[in-house]
Amino acid sequence: MSGEHYFSADPAVAHERHEVVFEALDQEFRLASASGVFSWSGLDRGTAVLLAEAPPPGPDTEGALLDLGCGYGPISIVLATAAPRTTVYAIDVNQRALDLVRENAGGRRIVAALPDEVPETVSFAQIWSNPPIRIGKAELHALLLRWLPRLTPDGVAWLVVAKNLGGDSLQRWLAEQGFTAERHATDKGFRVLRVGKPLS
Repeated sequence: MSGEHYFSADPAVAHERHEVVFEALDQEFRLASASGVFSWSGLDRGTAVLLAEAPPPGPDTEGALLDLGCGYGPISIVLATAAPRTTVYAIDVNQRALDLVRENAGGRRIVAALPDEVPETVSFAQIWSNPPIRIGKAELHALLLRWLPRLTPDGVAWLVVAKNLGGDSLQRWLAEQGFTAERHATDKGFRVLRVGKPLS
């Protein structure tokens, strides 16, 4: 066991391919995945809850959307399918994940990028994330404080966090930072949080 994590920049584990099949937006998606990427053998339960419980952007939605910690791209693909006028930024630190997103994009308007490759001028109408809780609380808080302020004034972020991994404490922390943070849904032990920018 190497101790390597899916948030390694360049995973050294063998590149074993897999196809992940799931349903969203009343259609079937079939995406390429590979070892060394988060939940590579099947759709993560948290991601499944997020896609089932949070309302997808409408077809007339414009602007930019963000998939924060995209993995091989299930959230990005669903967002770009639901809202084809938007540009979805799929960001991850894992190069193998970004390569898979590009493969899975299928002509959709998806930009797979490292975090530092996203132009500072871009604001997001929506941010979606099954955040990497296991990087640790300090790192997670820094990650959210980097990206949530880039919501447009009326933008919304949808986050899914397991209750036993601190979903409720994260909601309280977001409120302490001045964000609006509401529990939108609870399903299968996960909290789906709706987060907005400070009202003031």
